[in-house]
Amino acid sequence: MKKIVVLLLCFFNLVFAVDAKLEIVKKSKNLPKIVVSISKNNKDIDFLTKVKKVIEKDLKVSGHFNVIKTSVSTQFSQTPDLYRLQKEGVDLYLNLDSQISGFGGFILNTKLFDINSKTLVLNKTFSTKYEKRYPFLSHRVAISVNDYLKAPSIKWMDKFVIFSVYKDSKKADIYIGDYTLSFQKRIVSGGLNIFPKWASKKQDSFYYTTYNNNLPTLVKANLYNGKKEVIMRSEGMVIASDISSDESKILVTASPYGQADIYLYNTINKTKQRLTNYKGIDVGAHFVENDSKIIFVSDRLNYPNIFSKKIGQRGVQRLVYHGTNNSAATTYKNYVVYSSRDKANEFGVRTFNLYLISTKSDFLRRLTTTGLNQFPKFSSDGESILHTKTINGRSYIGIIRLNYDKAFTFPLRSGKIQSIDW
Repeated sequence: MKKIVVLLLCFFNLVFAVDAKLEIVKKSKNLPKIVVSISKNNKDIDFLTKVKKVIEKDLKVSGHFNVIKTSVSTQFSQTPDLYRLQKEGVDLYLNLDSQISGFGGFILNTKLFDINSKTLVLNKTFSTKYEKRYPFLSHRVAISVNDYLKAPSIKWMDKFVIFSVYKDSKKADIYIGDYTLSFQKRIVSGGLNIFPKWASKKQDSFYYTTYNNNLPTLVKANLYNGKKEVIMRSEGMVIASDISSDESKILVTASPYGQADIYLYNTINKTKQRLTNYKGIDVGAHFVENDSKIIFVSDRLNYPNIFSKKIGQRGVQRLVYHGTNNSAATTYKNYVVYSSRDKANEFGVRTFNLYLISTKSDFLRRLTTTGLNQFPKFSSDGESILHTKTINGRSYIGIIRLNYDKAFTFPLRSGKIQSIDW
């Protein structure tokens, strides 16, 4: 198999990822062609069809593969027709088979053939106790295939996303799911529960704001045992917007004195430090530049815009000189993606679009063109943006692959996404 293609892609991704302009790697015409096939005579076609669909989507989202179709069908115990596949231009052939485990769960067997070298290169088994968690089986298969190529990691696909969904007036529930929304599970219900934020990289606990009491309350909840801890209460609002890299500090928007300001909450000694003291509104802070600064949204110009501030210093710097309604932002190292309301253009009516900037230069790039794009979140590796997207009144999760000039959307079954994190 032509691994040199992927190795070159890896090299370019690393080079461009550290460039101040985050140059986009254009889609290669020489990406390895892969076929995902269901083993011949398999008895659980419905289950494997769902698994196959998610694997194919994962491989496309990765940007590292060209997913194609073939009429070649092979029993799992046999070797596929390698010469026919090679004639069709196939580089990789992934065969899927399933069975019920002795514990009542599902076992997914996979074989990956390198058509050019005519060898079996991977033979792995994946399992789950519950059929509804099949998307994560699929993600792990795609990650395994991607790792075989030594391509840039896509392990973020196996992580939960956490999001709040409006159900009715003053009612919002919190869910976890996979990034495609093929799997969803409600974890907080009853009343108004919004702005979920993961409390750790392990995703074993999360913060969220509830309005079920007399005062807006910031709560930390354990995902697995349900234990809850009240972090802070405040009139008007209290929202956890970002976590420090060592997970010991939280940036919180709170308004104990009438107007919203930014606070730094220490989770170890349970103390808070006020970072902004402005007569207007300061909200939605995120750490930037190795947690030495914060960026936040403020109405200091009489409209929402993005500003930065060195922690421990008084000065505030304007970051964005574009638009007059810049309402949300996310950070990765010295990069910032923010949501901005745009005027009507050739793409349609007034929308919220996402823009990428650097705190080290005057670089600006537009990332979206249609729909209402809000609540952007960088992936842990900085290569992808998760965000909410509304088109014709319907809610979607959007994924932007920065280094590959690709964007994907995944619809919510019902309701409207209020906010999201991963």
